[in-house]
Amino acid sequence: MPPRDLPTAAGLALGAAADLLLADPRHRHPVAGFGRAAAVLERRLWRDSLAAGAAYAGLLTGTAAGLGVLLDRATRGKPAVRTLVTAAATWTVLGGTSLGRAGTAMARTLDAGDLPAARALLPTLAGRDPAGLGEAELARATVESVAENTSDAAVAPLVWGALAGLPGLLAYRAVNTLDAMVGHRSPRHARFGWAAARTDDVANWLPARLTAALTVAAAPLTGGSARGAWTAWRRDGAAHPSPNAGRCEAALAGALDLRLGGRNVYGSRVEERPPLGDGRAPAASDVPRAVRLSRAVWTAAAALAVAARALPRH
Repeated sequence: MPPRDLPTAAGLALGAAADLLLADPRHRHPVAGFGRAAAVLERRLWRDSLAAGAAYAGLLTGTAAGLGVLLDRATRGKPAVRTLVTAAATWTVLGGTSLGRAGTAMARTLDAGDLPAARALLPTLAGRDPAGLGEAELARATVESVAENTSDAAVAPLVWGALAGLPGLLAYRAVNTLDAMVGHRSPRHARFGWAAARTDDVANWLPARLTAALTVAAAPLTGGSARGAWTAWRRDGAAHPSPNAGRCEAALAGALDLRLGGRNVYGSRVEERPPLGDGRAPAASDVPRAVRLSRAVWTAAAALAVAARALPRH
């Protein structure tokens, strides 16, 4: 029987604990540096072409994965170093606590009745146009973002860390960052960003469904309904235009007895999203509930990731 991978397991645990206690690194964040480099490369490689976009996404994702492979090989036979490097990588790629803090800041701003400040905060959570949004729509956008990004920012990197160690952590964060940068349906990126968007869809397929399942399991711990989460996930999750986000949003809506979906404006593009869940519309008071459930879900995912690397592998 192959030995347990205890150094990677310990690194995942330490990195998750660092994110829980400290949130993202405050200065010289490596993911921000990757984003700046990706933006420079996009300006040089951009063509209105699927092939150019695929080359762009492949080059950057491959570089991140290659760095992970080098770190993996360099730390073999060095358990303490492997643990520390994995912890640093995990802390770098996780965003669960920062997501929760952004949601909490929005809730406080809405509670204070400061709609201009709340609209200014929305771009830290969601890509939709905040102009003219009232309290109810800002609360809905925040709850939907917390639900979706519980998977994207926290559960997914942990899943890929459990499956592939250091290369998985770094490659996933590269994929998700590129999707955020070029994967949206703007005229400039409709073709160039196609490969980045589809790669992100594939990378998040399993994590999104694990997020929904953990939402069902964790709902009672935060005063929610496991039955409601399960019902909404299975009934409504596939109606969302995203193959992944709808599962997370529907499960959270059902857990908290809310109804998500509706009209979303992204610049000149308007989307009419189907209803997810059959409860009431979200209010500002529901944002802290969503944040608590999100934290329970991703900390459970961290425990599963650690266990997956610590248990004997066949």
